[in-house]
Amino acid sequence: MKYDIFYIDAFTDKLFTGNPAAVIFSDLIDPALMQNIAAENNLSETAFIREDNGIYYIRWFSPYCEIDLCGHATLASAYVFFNFIKPEEKVFDVHSLKNGILKVTQNNELLLLDFPSDQLQSFDQISLIESAIGLKPIEAFKGRDDVLAILESEDAIQNLNVDFESLNQIDCRGLIVSSKGNNYDFVSRFFAPATGVDEDPVTGSAHTTLTPYWSQKLDKKNLVAAQLSRRGGVLYCEDKEERTIIGGKATLYLKGKIFI
Repeated sequence: MKYDIFYIDAFTDKLFTGNPAAVIFSDLIDPALMQNIAAENNLSETAFIREDNGIYYIRWFSPYCEIDLCGHATLASAYVFFNFIKPEEKVFDVHSLKNGILKVTQNNELLLLDFPSDQLQSFDQISLIESAIGLKPIEAFKGRDDVLAILESEDAIQNLNVDFESLNQIDCRGLIVSSKGNNYDFVSRFFAPATGVDEDPVTGSAHTTLTPYWSQKLDKKNLVAAQLSRRGGVLYCEDKEERTIIGGKATLYLKGKIFI
């Protein structure tokens, strides 16, 4: 069998920046095969979208495991949907296994993700975070999948030296580090070695955690964020209480076929 595959750079309009995701619209249902394909792609996520009687279903796989929620690969999937599958549509509704129906709306060049907001609880294992990043956070929280550590400055975020062995001692999918930004409302980085991705370039799902936090701290609903990875990316976020809107651009790098 052969299937179309797309490589999309998400949360950017410039090639070789943002977060690359692989997207496959297919009839694949075997998770073991999906995992093998994702490992072969070796990107932070591969999204598999299956259509059944007009309803779309999505699953995301990192090189190591299936992921419960992924923003950039959903954005990338919507880009493929709007440009190659149903160019007459403006809304992409897709069903996920653990987070219900996710919606992506096309708004000129922006694609707007509508995701469930995270709920934060205090995280008191500060020493584990300090061991992993070499700095003591101002405060820390545990969300749906990740731990969020707040640092003092953008410089601190930019210049982190992460001990990934220590980071793996924290019981979470990944560690988000964040601070107020110099030129953006807030900035962040995201580390998830447990999924096979030491540092994710731009993490949409992490902004369901970050947006509610910074919306309350800065007393504003609409925020512009930057993720300070080497590739970098910009996200346009809106806090809507139970939901978080995460907007970004995307661009096509590759369209080809896989043979399995």
